[in-house]
Amino acid sequence: MSKQAKEIIEKFYECFYTDPDVITDYLHPDAELSWNSSTGHRLMGYEDIAAFAAEMSGSYESLSIEVKNIIQEAEKVVINFTYHVSTIENPDEEIPLAHFMAIWELENDKLKTGHQISQLAD
Repeated sequence: MSKQAKEIIEKFYECFYTDPDVITDYLHPDAELSWNSSTGHRLMGYEDIAAFAAEMSGSYESLSIEVKNIIQEAEKVVINFTYHVSTIENPDEEIPLAHFMAIWELENDKLKTGHQISQLAD
C-alpha cells in the first residue's frame, strides 16, 4: 500500500462534505458502504455515496471532524469520530452533529468495503 491507510480514511471523512474530489480521490469505483444509523440501515454504492456527499455539502456553513481513534491492521482501518457543524442559520456556533464508528477495507489505496454506525449527538 503506497499511501497510509489511516491517512486515506481520515482525509476522506475530513473532506467528505466539503470537497467533491475526495470521492474520486479516495473511494474505490466498486465501493460499498453498509451504514446503520439512528434512522435505519442503508446499503450504498459509489454513486449513492457521491450523491449523498453532494447533497450534504450545501447543508452546513462549516463542518469539522474530531477524530478520537484510528486503528489500522493490514488493509483494514477503524475510525471513531464526531462531526461538528455550524448551520447556515447560526454560522457562529459550532455544535456536535453525530458520532461515527466505521471499518473500511482498502484496495489499491481506495476505500472499498465499509461498515459504519452513527448516532446523533446529544
